[in-house]
Amino acid sequence: MVNRLSVELCGVKLANPVVPASGTFGFGIEMAGEYDLNVLGGISLKGSTLEPRYGNECPRIAECPGGMINAVGLQNPGVDVLVADKVPALRKVYGGCIIANISGFSVDEYVQSCAKAAACPDIDIIEVNISCPNVHGGGMAFGTSAQAAAEVTSAVKAVCGAKPVFIKLSPNVSNIVEIALACEKAGADGLTLINTVLGMRIDIERRKPVVANTYGGFSGSAIFPLALRMVHQVAHAVKIPVMGCGGVSSARDVVEMMMAGATAVQVGAENLRNPMVCKEIVEELPALMDKLKINCLNEIIATV
Repeated sequence: MVNRLSVELCGVKLANPVVPASGTFGFGIEMAGEYDLNVLGGISLKGSTLEPRYGNECPRIAECPGGMINAVGLQNPGVDVLVADKVPALRKVYGGCIIANISGFSVDEYVQSCAKAAACPDIDIIEVNISCPNVHGGGMAFGTSAQAAAEVTSAVKAVCGAKPVFIKLSPNVSNIVEIALACEKAGADGLTLINTVLGMRIDIERRKPVVANTYGGFSGSAIFPLALRMVHQVAHAVKIPVMGCGGVSSARDVVEMMMAGATAVQVGAENLRNPMVCKEIVEELPALMDKLKINCLNEIIATV
C-alpha cells in the first residue's frame, strides 16, 4: 500500500513531511513518554556545538502576540554527548529520520562538530545552522554573507561523506536567494528556512529589554507569511530540496509550505505552546488531503 504522506530528502525516506524543529523538541527522548514518536517524519534535534554551552543569562524568553522571542544562546551539552548519549537513546525508541542540528562560531568548529555527527550511524541528516556570529569575522553571522555561507558549506561537505547536509538559512538578510544559491553551488544537499527573525520587547515598567540579551529570535505564527514567501523564492531558484520552517502550526500550513516548494515542513514554536501539535498535524493531514483532492503529498510540492 502506498503511503500518501511519504516524502524523500536526498535519498532519506520520511513517512510524512512533519518534523519538529530544532530547539523546540529537545533531543526527542523528552517526548517519548507522551506519544509514539514514530508518527513523526523526522526530528531535528536541539542545536549542538563543539563544546558544552551554558547559554545566555536569564530572562531568555519574551511572549509576543502571535509568537515569542527567545535568546537561549545555544545551551547544550556539546556534540560528544549528542553522538554518544542523546542520539543512541532516541534511536532505541524512534525509527524515523534523525536530523542533527550543528552550530559553530568558526569554520573549524563547524567542521569538527559536523565530522563527529556524520560519523554517528544513527544520524541521517546534518542540518547546519549558519545564524551564529563568526568570531573570526567581526561577529557577523555566517548566514548574512553569501561568501561566508558558501565557505562553511564547502568545508562541512568535505567531512560529511555521504551524509546529506542541509544548510539552515537566516531570514535576517536582504537577499536570501543569493545566499541559498551560494550554498547550493558550494555543495549543499538541501536547505532549511527560515530561522528566527531578530526581535525585541521592552518592559515599560522597568524601562529595560525583557530578555537579558536585549534582542532574540522571534518565532511563531506571526512570521508564517514571511517564511512562506522566502521558501517560495528559494525553492523556485534552487534545484535541491527545501525544508520549510517558520510559524507552522496546522495541517493547512504544512500544505501551504509544500505548495510553495517545501519537501518537508518543520514545526517550531507551536511545539512549546502545544507539545502534541506535530502528532495532531500528522493525524489531520489525510482528511485535509481528501478535502483538497490531493492523492499524495509529493504531487503538490512547488505547484504554486
